[in-house]
Amino acid sequence: MTGLVQSATEAQTPRGLNHIVLNVRDLEESHRFWTELLGFRHVGTLSRPVPDGMPRARMRFYSGERDGKLHHHDIALVEQMLPGDLAKRPQALNHVAIEYATQEAWHKQIAFLTAHGVTVYGRVDRGVTHSIHLSDPNGNEIELVHELPRELWEGDIDAALNRAVERPISE
Repeated sequence: MTGLVQSATEAQTPRGLNHIVLNVRDLEESHRFWTELLGFRHVGTLSRPVPDGMPRARMRFYSGERDGKLHHHDIALVEQMLPGDLAKRPQALNHVAIEYATQEAWHKQIAFLTAHGVTVYGRVDRGVTHSIHLSDPNGNEIELVHELPRELWEGDIDAALNRAVERPISE
């Protein structure tokens, strides 16, 4: 990252929240609540295989409408498949994604954070965003994203949500 952009001297102002991911105890019950009662549209279901073939979570993605168009997702629901995992977690928040308006602002923010000693990890190029992950001082996961142009993902939101290519942090 640092080789691509000059080091920023101040934090970049984000566009706002891109999406929120919630841990849930029962995916079917939560699905009905978010779709039937709150009116969100189900736009995708995680189907990427994990490296060892063992399921760790079931995940679904939901969107509201903006100007008559669906977003790749505004909220995602995750039912953890690890024994006792959710019962041991005191919070339902899985992570918050913060969006930057341009790829340059995204790179500058990452450079700014690393220059200030913040550890970033988990760079992933997805079908809808490029992202990098970090934790806040309380251990909450934060995902910084730059959203790809709509025309790259709106034709098949489910397929775009299932695309993920891990990249080196420094790339």
